[in-house]
Amino acid sequence: MTDQTPHVHHAASEGYTKGADTYAKGRPDYPRELAAWLTVELGLGPGRIAVDLGAGTGKFTPRLVETGARVIAIEPVAQMRAKIAAALPQVDVREGTAQRLPLDDASVDAVLCAQSFHWFATREALAEISRVLKPGGHLGLVWNVRDARVRWVAQLDAIVNAREGDAPRYHTGEWRNAFPFEGFSALEERHMPHGHTGPVEDVIVTRVRSTSFMLALPPHEWAQVEREVRALIASEPALASRDVVTVPYVTYAYCATRIAG
Repeated sequence: MTDQTPHVHHAASEGYTKGADTYAKGRPDYPRELAAWLTVELGLGPGRIAVDLGAGTGKFTPRLVETGARVIAIEPVAQMRAKIAAALPQVDVREGTAQRLPLDDASVDAVLCAQSFHWFATREALAEISRVLKPGGHLGLVWNVRDARVRWVAQLDAIVNAREGDAPRYHTGEWRNAFPFEGFSALEERHMPHGHTGPVEDVIVTRVRSTSFMLALPPHEWAQVEREVRALIASEPALASRDVVTVPYVTYAYCATRIAG
C-alpha cells in the first residue's frame, strides 16, 4: 500500500505491482455469451459511456470496447495502467480507486467490475459508484471462477486457498455483505460455463502465479506452491503428459440498476 493508493489492499498493491506481466499472461478470457449480457442487460452500445473499474491489465476492457461504447478504464496500480494504455490506445485510462472515482456526478451509463469488486466491496465504494452513474445506469459485477465441481480443480483450489491470508476473494461471498444498497435494484445473476484452453504452463501454473497473494509471496514460498501444483498435474490423468489442457470455468455476472431519486 502506498500513500497515493490508501484504499488498495496490500495483497493487490504488492502483488500486482510486481506481477503485471504474469497477470496478463495467466488470466482466462471471457465467454462469448457475455457480449449479449453487456449490450442487452446493461444497455451498452454507441453513444454510451462504460467504466472498467479496477481494470487491471485490461483483460476485460476489450469486451467493453466491442460494444461500441466509449470506455474509461480506472486502475490504481501504475504498472497495470501501462498495459492497458499500450494495448488499447482508444481507451481513456485513468488513475483512481472505487472510493475516489475521477468522474463527474451522473456522467456514465455503466460501471463494470471484472475480477475486482471483492477488493472494494464496501458501502463507501457503492456510494461513489452510485454518484457517477446516471439514473437508470447499471452496475455490473463479473468473475471468472474455476469450476470446483471437477475433482482436480477442487484440489487445485485447495492449494491456492491455503495461501490467501486476509486477501478478499469472490469465493468467500463476503462481497455480498455490501448489498442491498439504497439507490440500487436487487442484483440479477447469470452463470456462463466456459473453458480456459492452452498449455499447462500457462492455464494452470501461470494462472495460479497470477493470483495477487501468490505474486506477493517470497520466492521460497512460491517455490513450495509450484511444487504442489506440479505434483497435482503429474498425478492427474486429465493433465499429466498433455501439452494442451482445458480448465473448466464458470463466469458469474451480476447486474444492478441505479434507481432514480
